[in-house]
Amino acid sequence: MGSAAGCDGTNPGARPRVRGVSTDGQTRCAHYHSELDIVAIKLRCCSEYYACKYCHDALADHGLVPWPRELFDTRAVMCGACGTELTIAMYLACKSRCPACSAPFNPGCSRHHHFYFSVTEPTA
Repeated sequence: MGSAAGCDGTNPGARPRVRGVSTDGQTRCAHYHSELDIVAIKLRCCSEYYACKYCHDALADHGLVPWPRELFDTRAVMCGACGTELTIAMYLACKSRCPACSAPFNPGCSRHHHFYFSVTEPTA
């Protein structure tokens, strides 16, 4: 699937599939399902979007591998509200709000960044 811009020749209106346990249309899952839990992350280890690390643990046959800093320009975070794919750097700098549609993200997700991205410690 392509990026939000569609510059790679893919259908820009198509949203990537998000894997997870009991996911809804905005990427909430059985583990995280508040109104603000609308971020999916394309995982480095399998290049698939998952609703959360626990969904990956339940459905994948391998361990989670975080994105290295040198790849933080990769579009690997999707807003569940509008479907925009953000680069990791954009997501980490967005202050818990989608830069495309202004939908609020769960600020508590910052405590889990170290699972997905090579950051030294959880950010608050």
